[in-house]
Amino acid sequence: MADISLFDWLAAALLLIGSIFALTGSIALLKLPDFFMRLHGPTKSTTLGVGALVIGSMLYFSTRGDGISVHELLITIFLFMTAPVSANMLAKAAMHQKLRRVKRTRGEPWEQ
Repeated sequence: MADISLFDWLAAALLLIGSIFALTGSIALLKLPDFFMRLHGPTKSTTLGVGALVIGSMLYFSTRGDGISVHELLITIFLFMTAPVSANMLAKAAMHQKLRRVKRTRGEPWEQ
């Protein structure tokens, strides 16, 4: 039987959580009706999902004897620094273009 350590379980949990967050963000990008609502899917949950995936990968491969991967650490830092800035810039550009929000009444389906 293979020797499974606590780090393997933690890496697997991070990969699972990250994939759930990334899937949720992708579905939100597909299903939400408005640009401003769609902006939250990739910037919030998908960023956390990809961050958890990269950290889980970094943890897994660091326990295999390669040491901590600087590339994956830099990817995570770059992702968490640039995603909010790019979302803010997109929202400001949409407000500058006077992009209107979709108003939804109670009981109305999301798709129009």
